[in-house]
Amino acid sequence: MTGTVKTKVIGKGFGFISRENEEKDLFFHSNDLIGVSFDELQEGATVTFDIEVGDKGPSAKNVKLAEVTA
Repeated sequence: MTGTVKTKVIGKGFGFISRENEEKDLFFHSNDLIGVSFDELQEGATVTFDIEVGDKGPSAKNVKLAEVTA
């Protein structure tokens, strides 16, 4: 799946990803980032991810910066 980093909660190590045609944003934790650190990840960045449903609902896992194609 693809989405956009909507919010990062600095000092807490988590944030939320917005998805097109979806009302609810997905939670992500810095431990779920691959190939990019939480500090390097910018709000507004396009990311790819998997969705995992846990006890607190769906969240983003294996979050990576999306490949930019020209």
